[in-house]
Amino acid sequence: QVQLVESGGGLVQAGGSLRLNCAASGRTFSNYAMGWFRQAPGKEREFVAAINWSGGSTYYAESVKGRFTISRDNAKNTVYLQMNTLKPEDTAIYYCAASRGTIPRSPPTVGSWGQGTQVTVSS
Repeated sequence: QVQLVESGGGLVQAGGSLRLNCAASGRTFSNYAMGWFRQAPGKEREFVAAINWSGGSTYYAESVKGRFTISRDNAKNTVYLQMNTLKPEDTAIYYCAASRGTIPRSPPTVGSWGQGTQVTVSS
């Protein structure tokens, strides 16, 4: 399986921006569709965004559409999540996810998870 390491989380005020990074290693990165999920305290892990192997197709949860952008750089084995106009309800641990053969849009479709990075949005 591919190994994933997230970075870029932190504390930001409402309306601010953050960019999350996920570095992959161990397998051919371009063979994998990639995604981001998040989990808030007391809630289930939920889909945020996904991107296919080439970067040509992207998918978003309705709650982040228009505010978040997922992208990837296959030469750098990295996927990004640019988060703009952040809201307190975006506060969660954000997890990078990789899938081979499908788009990771639900937890059962994910083959590999990162360890997570905390994003906290203050009001």
